[in-house]
Amino acid sequence: MSGGGTQNSLRRALGALKDTTTVSLAKVNSDYKELDIAIVKATNHYERPAKERHIRAIFAAVSATRPRADVAYCIHALARRLSRTHNWAVALKTLIVIHRALREVDQTFHEEIINYGRSRSHMLNMAHFKDDSSPNAWDFSAWVRTYALFLEERLECFRVLKYDVEMDRPRTKDLDTVEILEQLPALQQLLFRILGCQPQGAAANNFVIQLALQLVASESIRVYQAINDATANLVDKFFEMQRPDAAKALEIYRRACQQAERLSEFYEICKSMYIGRGEKFIKIEQPPLSFLQTMEEYVRDAPRVTTALRDQVQKCSLRNGFVLEGRT
Repeated sequence: MSGGGTQNSLRRALGALKDTTTVSLAKVNSDYKELDIAIVKATNHYERPAKERHIRAIFAAVSATRPRADVAYCIHALARRLSRTHNWAVALKTLIVIHRALREVDQTFHEEIINYGRSRSHMLNMAHFKDDSSPNAWDFSAWVRTYALFLEERLECFRVLKYDVEMDRPRTKDLDTVEILEQLPALQQLLFRILGCQPQGAAANNFVIQLALQLVASESIRVYQAINDATANLVDKFFEMQRPDAAKALEIYRRACQQAERLSEFYEICKSMYIGRGEKFIKIEQPPLSFLQTMEEYVRDAPRVTTALRDQVQKCSLRNGFVLEGRT
């Protein structure tokens, strides 16, 4: 066996020993021994997906029906697991547990995570995480950091919107101007983090990373649908805006056009990796350049805008708006 292979085998053995030791200590010393054991087993060092029963045990511990002290303990235990590990598999599987809890547990979990971050250093801050055990682990570590940034942004978007865009009915069609100018940039920043989740190098071929990427890619559909609805709403209100708001709206619209193109490219990459085979990805038709130019003209000459110019842009938006396909 090569030296590298021997080292990898030794690291795996040491990781398994750490997990076994942690489980043994939990059985003796913990007031929450069943939960502690479930967390260790759901986020162990093995480079394969966690067993569903361990994940479900964690979800049961953070549901709205449990005492808040129990939920706080679980979040603290997950945060401790993240902060202490230098192993990419442990970090990634812990993030997957948190991500799935955000999707599958009631929204009190979002609030508890946000409150935890206010009282302590943010548990999802993985900026300095690094597993330097092998060249492949460097690639895996880079994706772990990117995934953590996405989850941070997901929570920030929830804080701004006051609801989960993936789990709740989209509400961006009915926003007023002030709400659009606040919420649409938050959604666009979330999409920016989604687009950044394209794996590089060895990470593209790792099965556990592919499972996490599938969750991210599936969420992009609802995120972009919310952006699309908000953008149409923004265009409808554009000529009612004062010049400063119109200038902000124009920049938001420019970014929407740029992200539409990048999202199409992201989906092609996902398809090449067989990610999201059960989803119908978004089909996008870019608005013509003249549409953007007309908006720029309005911002430049706002005091002299005519009703005819407003009607021209509204008709253009109806003819050339984004086109979405629904889920399967």
